[in-house]
Amino acid sequence: MIGSIKALPQSAWLINTVGVLVAISAAVGLGVAITKGGVPVAGALIVLPPVVAYVLLCIVRPVVGMWTYIHCSFFINGLGRLLETEAPFGLAIDGLLLMTLLGMWLSTDRADADERPPGTVNVAVFYLVLAWFLYTLLELLNPETRSREAWFYAVRGVSLYWIQVVVIVLRLLNDRRQIDRFVRVWLGWSIVAALWGFKQQYIGLVHGEIMWLESGAKKTHVLFGHLRSFSFYSDAGQFGAAMAHVSLFAILKALEEPKMIRKLVYAGLAVFYFWGFAIAGSRGPLFVLAVGIIMYLFLKKNVLILTIGIVIGGGAFGLLKYTTVGQGNYQVQRIRSALDPNDPSLQVRLENQQKLGAYLKTRPLGGGIGSGGDWGRRFSPGTFLAETALDSWYVKIWVESGVVGLSVHLITLILMAIIGFIQVARLRDPTLKSTMIGLYCGFVGVAAASYGNQVFGQSPSNTILYVSIALFSTCYRFDTPPVPEKQPALSPSYSA
Repeated sequence: MIGSIKALPQSAWLINTVGVLVAISAAVGLGVAITKGGVPVAGALIVLPPVVAYVLLCIVRPVVGMWTYIHCSFFINGLGRLLETEAPFGLAIDGLLLMTLLGMWLSTDRADADERPPGTVNVAVFYLVLAWFLYTLLELLNPETRSREAWFYAVRGVSLYWIQVVVIVLRLLNDRRQIDRFVRVWLGWSIVAALWGFKQQYIGLVHGEIMWLESGAKKTHVLFGHLRSFSFYSDAGQFGAAMAHVSLFAILKALEEPKMIRKLVYAGLAVFYFWGFAIAGSRGPLFVLAVGIIMYLFLKKNVLILTIGIVIGGGAFGLLKYTTVGQGNYQVQRIRSALDPNDPSLQVRLENQQKLGAYLKTRPLGGGIGSGGDWGRRFSPGTFLAETALDSWYVKIWVESGVVGLSVHLITLILMAIIGFIQVARLRDPTLKSTMIGLYCGFVGVAAASYGNQVFGQSPSNTILYVSIALFSTCYRFDTPPVPEKQPALSPSYSA
């Protein structure tokens, strides 16, 4: 054995010796770390190698990071509640988006097996989102800003995620099969979310969910002895909005689908999701359905269908507004209360808006991103904006970025709606058009319903909206190419 070692070349012997010493040192170091840190350190060391491998995979194949982000956005907000931990799982979204963008910058990855080249971001929707992002960036200079740290946390849901996702989708999601995959992921996770909501409503809650209610959420999630299901989303309001959104998509696909079996599947899903919306006890998301269907009727440009839709919609409105049909059901009571102008909750919101209007009259740039809501209570507690409820997305934008910011934001959304309407109306492929109609009408419906709830900036609705905006505003990329016109044959005399 000794002779064989001595027979090795000196350089090889030196390399082997260094390798052995490094291995021994690493083993000793790991042993000391585990001894002092215990199980948490041991677990971290076990998890570290696959995490590093996954980060490298996302950089080499950024499309993996994109799909991971889409999947995680459905459950990330409720994960801490289910695991009974205060770990900041939301920061995982930041990491996924940054890794995906880094991978796009460093690699020449293709989004699919056909090696289609990455798409371009040189489109109108990118510049609209960029304008809004730059405005929120300038809000750092707002003299009313109380906390720069609050800005960092709050700006992510206001504009940062939006521009990141739009860039990623425009570059990587550039194939019809990927659009179908996105829809399947959305419908699939929504089924799981609805089932968990049914479990909460009809079977019971797990320990972590009970603790979450007892820590303060009970006052808004248990009303008159009835639980408002929240599934594994952030709260019941977000769960209800997400269910209304996906229900609208399924309804429109059922109306557009030519094959009867697929019509029935989508119709069944629409009923399934709608019941998920009902058990959430959320009233505002009802307008996702109402406004989305109205926009669908206008997109169809068919007087007969528009008339029938108005009659059916008017009948449903009259049934809820002027009758007591179904009043014995608590979910129906909650939905009906959304149409009551004298509802106490609505009156409180209007009073708060009057107070905020007086406060913001001399503050055209608002109080600063992160000055209101949860971030305001965390970083600037006791201030007027932090202690005043911001129940509406647009009120939140108004309060934090002022009338100037609200104007920029609304113009951005209106221009996106106009661009989307034009692009979707021009589509020729019926299958693609039915999907884009669902995505577009969902965007318009959520934008309208965000007047009553903070739907637009909450996960997973924001993920679905950001992807939808990037897709329907550039849907011409996926359309069936026009059939070339047949050229008339040249006459013999002309060809001669």
